[in-house]
Amino acid sequence: MTVAAPVSPPPSVDPAGRRVVVTVVAIQLACCLGFFSVMAHLVAHLRHDLGLMAGTAGLILGARTGLQFALLLPVGALTDLIGARRTGVIACFVRAAGFALLGTAESVGALLCAAVVVAVGGALYNPAAQSLLAGAGPHQAGGFAAYVTAQHVATVAGPPVGLALISLEPGFALLTGAAAATWAVSGVLFLLLPRTGRRPAAFRGVLPGVRAVLGDRSFLLFALMTAPTTLLAGHIMTAVPLLGFAPGAATLSFCALAAVAAAAQPFVAAGRRGERPWVLRAGLLCAAAAFLVLAPLDGTELGPLMVAAVLNGVANGLIQPSIFQRVTRHAPPERFGSYYGVLACCAGLFSFVCEVVVGQLFDLGPAGATAALVGVASFALLAAFGTRGP
Repeated sequence: MTVAAPVSPPPSVDPAGRRVVVTVVAIQLACCLGFFSVMAHLVAHLRHDLGLMAGTAGLILGARTGLQFALLLPVGALTDLIGARRTGVIACFVRAAGFALLGTAESVGALLCAAVVVAVGGALYNPAAQSLLAGAGPHQAGGFAAYVTAQHVATVAGPPVGLALISLEPGFALLTGAAAATWAVSGVLFLLLPRTGRRPAAFRGVLPGVRAVLGDRSFLLFALMTAPTTLLAGHIMTAVPLLGFAPGAATLSFCALAAVAAAAQPFVAAGRRGERPWVLRAGLLCAAAAFLVLAPLDGTELGPLMVAAVLNGVANGLIQPSIFQRVTRHAPPERFGSYYGVLACCAGLFSFVCEVVVGQLFDLGPAGATAALVGVASFALLAAFGTRGP
């Protein structure tokens, strides 16, 4: 009797890939909820609770951003070496420790130490999560769309959750403790991911992966030209409190920004529109417009603030998936972490320098604040007209 061979599932059916996407999206939702609940209120904590100058606050924020993205240069390649699942577990527990430290830090030295730990965790997390999505086969495009949407949902929910927690005793320490818990839970979720059965990339070290990317001139040019994108995505959370807006108004603007970004995201994900150069360019132009609207504000004009939030939301909804799709198309699968690391490193170092300079300008008064925000908008315009693509 002839035994029929088992029927393989159609190529589009990939249960393991689907499970990876669902788990990574759940991780992203938990991590971002913890992250944005803290970051939406961190500047106010540094300025009002601890009494730091804007320049000092900018140094702490910039140190976190700059170090996190600078570390992506080696960490991206390290993810290819040791595997994304293992990297993700380490990332979550390191960042949980960072948030716990941030809640108890009061001196500038302690705050910088906490910022370093938070940065290390973030540097490990991003290439791990995105490498897993990049390897999700036919679920890749839809998975990244859900991943970014989860981020925006958390960005909407995070600020009000943070506002509620800091109103309770012990205030900011309770908020950072809750954020640490969400990252610890996410570390456990990484452990639930299926093992791929694929050995990590056969590199003998981190440097070969980085050298391979640095030798790709078209991609390196793309990374340099899109360096302002991290600053453009995150600086509004620094600028709005420094302009003097009340916590309620700032929270409302952040929620509006995230909601608009989440609405724009599916448009970019559909049909891989993000690979089209005009999508990234349009996002950069919207970011420039957002900061030009913010530049003359003094902390009382809610209407223009909401306009800036909507523009920045459109920008984030277009820029983030566009960059991911273009990196995914260009990078070999076994070197995605290395490519992502080089691109993010350029963006983070640029953001670090600008955050420090912008903080100093805000300390000069309204004229300095206006000059700082016009300068940020100018970087967005330069990137929009200089970006071509890998």
